[in-house]
Amino acid sequence: MTEHSRRSTVPRRARTLPPWSLLAAGAVTGGLLGGAYGVLQPPVYTATAYVVAVPTEKSDPASALGFAQAYGRVATQLAVLGDAQKTAGVPVRTLQHSVQTATSPDAPMVAVTATAARADLAANMANAVSRALTRHARGTEKATNVELQQFAPAVRPTDPSSASPAVTGLVGASAGGLLGGLALLVRPRREREVPGRAAVTVPGPALAADVHGAL
Repeated sequence: MTEHSRRSTVPRRARTLPPWSLLAAGAVTGGLLGGAYGVLQPPVYTATAYVVAVPTEKSDPASALGFAQAYGRVATQLAVLGDAQKTAGVPVRTLQHSVQTATSPDAPMVAVTATAARADLAANMANAVSRALTRHARGTEKATNVELQQFAPAVRPTDPSSASPAVTGLVGASAGGLLGGLALLVRPRREREVPGRAAVTVPGPALAADVHGAL
């Protein structure tokens, strides 16, 4: 077998592969890439602290609920984060990127969530911001008639909140299989030859007959 004939057989073998081979190749490749990403990415830990707004004798629960929404927006401002950076042991920029707050429309509670590469750092940041928020709320308690109290401090998480290699591998396999299916749909299809059907030739124009008729 010559070198030219060997090269010509490679595209033929690729064309004769079954259609499901694209799906299998995409799923295997995506699963390997997703699993490798899950192994190589650093773990992420999440910790959450809760503070609650309590109305005083001059206020009501509706006012406490409204101020809880306001405190949830104030918690990530520079005034609060600047006060919390000393206790957290990280700069303000780190707190800005790692701390988020959430409030409930039904309960006067603020959830302060922090994420970090270490479990103890995530808990320290969440507790530092929640304590700084309660200190700032204490300064305006006479004007708001609402007291902000620590409801539940953040505890050190035992497991990372980031996806495990098994999960990332499964997601990668799903994405790879989907791409393989799309490639299968858009690839050009070969025209199948019908066995037993002879080639049909179209006769050319009868020039000789036309010339004879004209004479």
